[in-house]
Amino acid sequence: MDKGKIFRDLHQSTFVMPNPGDIGTARLLEEAGFSALATSSAGFAFTQALPDGGVGFDHMITHCAEMARAVSVPVSADLERGKGDSADSAAETIIAAEAAGLAGCSIEDFSGDIARPIYDFDHAVERVAAAVEAVRSLSRDFVFTARTENFLWGRPDLDDTIRRLQAFEKAGADVLFAPGISDPQMLKTICESVIKPVSVIASTAMTVEQVAGLGVRRISLGPRLTQVAFGAVARAAREIFDRGSFTFMGEATPFGELQSLFSKG
Repeated sequence: MDKGKIFRDLHQSTFVMPNPGDIGTARLLEEAGFSALATSSAGFAFTQALPDGGVGFDHMITHCAEMARAVSVPVSADLERGKGDSADSAAETIIAAEAAGLAGCSIEDFSGDIARPIYDFDHAVERVAAAVEAVRSLSRDFVFTARTENFLWGRPDLDDTIRRLQAFEKAGADVLFAPGISDPQMLKTICESVIKPVSVIASTAMTVEQVAGLGVRRISLGPRLTQVAFGAVARAAREIFDRGSFTFMGEATPFGELQSLFSKG
C-alpha cells in the first residue's frame, strides 16, 4: 500500500487532517475514521514539557516514525525548519522523513532567529527546491508541503505571502500552507492565486463546508487537540481544588473503550 499516493489523492477534495500529539491519540483518531493524520511540532513538544520549537530534530523524527508505525493511515509530519538552515539540510530532511515511514512532511521558512524570523525570499525558495529534488529522488510517492510563516511571526504581509507560495509552487511543492491566516477573504485570495492544494489550520469562525467553499483542500488542527487535552486536565484540577468534587470524571472516555482500542495491537 503506497500511503504517499493515498495521501496525495486525498487532496483532490477537502478533508480534515487532525494532529495528535501522542501515539495513543493517533490510534483514537484513526479509530474515529480520519483518513490521514499529521504530527504537531508544538503538540508533541507540550507532551514532553517543552515549548514549541524545543524538540530537536532527531527526537522529533523518532516521534514521527513511532506515529507512522502506530496507525495504518498516512501520516504527514510538521518538521518545522527541518535539519538546519541550508538547502542541503532541507533535502536531508526529506530523506529522513521518508525513511521514518511518513507519507509526507512540511518544511517552513521560519529561521529560528527571532531577530530575523523569516528566511530571505531567495533562500526560502532554494530550500523548497532542494526538498523537491529530494522528493523526486525517492522510490515512492511522498507529499511535500511548503510553508511560509509570515503571519505567525509579525509579518502580516499578504502580498509577500502569496509571492512566496507562488514561488514554492513553481519550485515543485505539492501543497502550500500559510498558517496564521483565518480571514476568509485572505484565504480565498490565496487559493485563487495558486494551482496546487492549499492547507489551512481550522478556526472556530468557519465550518468545514465554509472552508471548502473558499477553495481550501486540507484542514489541519495544529496543536489544538493537545491544548484541548491539557485544558480538560486543568479544568479537572481546578474543580478538585475549588469545589472538592470530581464531576469531571463523568466526561472521561470509559476505561473499557480505551482498553479495547489499545488491545488491538
